[in-house]
Amino acid sequence: MELRQIEHVLAVVEHGSFTAAARSASIVQSALSTSIRNLERELGAPLFERTTRRVSLSQAGMAFLPAARRMLAESSAAADAVRAVAGLHQGQVAIGMIQWLGPVDLPSGLAAFHRKYPGIQISVWNATVAVLRERLRDGELDLAYLGSDEPVADDLVGRTVFGERLVLIMPTDHPLAGRARVRWAELAGEPFVELTEGSGVTTILGRVTGRLGLRRRIVGRVTQVEVQLALVRNGIGVAVVQETLARSTSGLAIAELAEPETRWTVTLVGRAPGPANPAAVALLEHLVPSHR
Repeated sequence: MELRQIEHVLAVVEHGSFTAAARSASIVQSALSTSIRNLERELGAPLFERTTRRVSLSQAGMAFLPAARRMLAESSAAADAVRAVAGLHQGQVAIGMIQWLGPVDLPSGLAAFHRKYPGIQISVWNATVAVLRERLRDGELDLAYLGSDEPVADDLVGRTVFGERLVLIMPTDHPLAGRARVRWAELAGEPFVELTEGSGVTTILGRVTGRLGLRRRIVGRVTQVEVQLALVRNGIGVAVVQETLARSTSGLAIAELAEPETRWTVTLVGRAPGPANPAAVALLEHLVPSHR
């Protein structure tokens, strides 16, 4: 059953004849008659009683009419909904973010996007890099801010937002406090306070120390950056964090990490070759214009 056939049936009902219905549908009468006969054959019953004087609905046609009108209305509503989404008059977009975005003011960016597209509902999820990647691949998220020292995976595509160094933070009375630079090798045996497994910095930390053969002693794992900073400030251990985060926090000693210097890059990522959701396409362009 095709929508075109339903439209032809309803045209005959509205205009009272095949001739007038064909004229309204801008097709020849024989084509309209064939369309309706094919539908009747598929349904297994005639929809009209045809005489030389008039055309009227059969019992089967009267039973078919309410459902036919609903199907046509629902089809029209579905098309309107698609056009509304494509035109960004309505829709939804889900974006994920890591805990620290440095200079990126996401709330301000989303507020500006909402003013431009008030019909788009925005969902924001906070999680580790590993979880955000999984949600992107599963289609739960349209976009996500990821922080890593590795290239974007082949099944994802992203635009770099910014990058910065990772630095060492420690209590102000720590033996290494006051040093401008600390070599990774000097951290052997130090107690570390880290974010949970799967977070970007923790993954980088594990990769760098593993490559150097440096065994770190983890004394605490936390889910919130604020808790990590507070624990370090209170002398539980040291931590490796983003430089902008470290320098925006008081009560900590900060040192550059050397041999090797380690960097962290934030990328706004979607599924390759790019988001299919029109709202996500618009949000990506709004947050990180392609001409930047």
